[in-house]
Amino acid sequence: MSHADTRNKFVAVFEGIRKELVAHMKSEKMPEDAIAWFNESLIYNVPGGKLNRGVSVVDTITILLNRPPTDDEYFKAALLGWCIEFLQAFFLVSDDIMDGSISRRGQPCWYRVSDVKGLGKVHKIAINDSCMLEGAIYHILKNHFRRESYYVDLLELFQEVTYKTEMGQLVDQITAPEDNIDIGKYTLLKHAFIVRYKTAYYSFYLSVALAMRMCGVPDVYELDGKIVEPYKEADRILIPMGEFFQVQDDYLDYHGTEAQIGKIGTDIVDGKCSWCVCTALAHGTDMQKQILFENYGKKGPEQVMREQAVKAMYNDEEGLNIPKRYEEYSKNTVAEINAMIELVPESDAQNELRGDRLRRDVFRAFLSKISDRTA
Repeated sequence: MSHADTRNKFVAVFEGIRKELVAHMKSEKMPEDAIAWFNESLIYNVPGGKLNRGVSVVDTITILLNRPPTDDEYFKAALLGWCIEFLQAFFLVSDDIMDGSISRRGQPCWYRVSDVKGLGKVHKIAINDSCMLEGAIYHILKNHFRRESYYVDLLELFQEVTYKTEMGQLVDQITAPEDNIDIGKYTLLKHAFIVRYKTAYYSFYLSVALAMRMCGVPDVYELDGKIVEPYKEADRILIPMGEFFQVQDDYLDYHGTEAQIGKIGTDIVDGKCSWCVCTALAHGTDMQKQILFENYGKKGPEQVMREQAVKAMYNDEEGLNIPKRYEEYSKNTVAEINAMIELVPESDAQNELRGDRLRRDVFRAFLSKISDRTA
């Protein structure tokens, strides 16, 4: 199945979820304008991204089962995938309000929409809308998984990962508040912590852990005389992979073109705690650091000139040379993650592969999606 066909099949499941959620609103005797508003919020905020997180649940289940899923297995896997996309929408709507962002996915951020089909502007109502997007996750889980033996495991996964992401968001917000940028607080260790909690758990670990629960992978099992703790194995590999993914994002924000990444990079002007600036602060000379303190995160009439001064310093082949440092980091990180994957206990016999046992190919598939990405 082509990438487009895979995506279209997955998107078709969203339509059913949307209708189900709207029908529930009607069953609660909600006013017509509230139902229409919620419907527009779903359409605007949930299905517009790349959907990699959601589709990865289906991909992981297919690898674990070592066969194509049945129609029922596909539907359940896709439902869990869409629950992650709802979680992503909840985070993004909230994050855009906190950051005062202008656009998201090529359209105005939800809180900036001036009119919702004649129902009025969004503005602060977006705060409640984001909460409803999160609430929809638990409605979907209850409707479709309440009778499954792993139902509580699903609830705990979503609650724990959501809480970890919010912890990461807190550290990010107080480290780099928009109105008081202080890059003296930025370090590679702080960046790694923020990324691990704010991005890696919900973007990488959650997809695999949900698929493992659905396939009946236990917390502990024995393989060839060894005790295996599969969820700890997944955490050990996927969290560093999530960090790598965010470092790629940070690098592309500064080095990628608008045609490549679909947006104009703003991390330098916005003063973000990015891998690039943390690397520059860690390895730069006193003079280079002074240039950063004078120009990084400085908005105003001279912001374009200040941004170019930072980029020129990043690009200096005789100086910081961030592209070369990134190339070395990327090569080393891929090698390290591959080495970690090889340590995952797995039966050598192909015919002994079972759906309720962890497989190295789960991690290889994730790594292959991101190792050479340019967008």
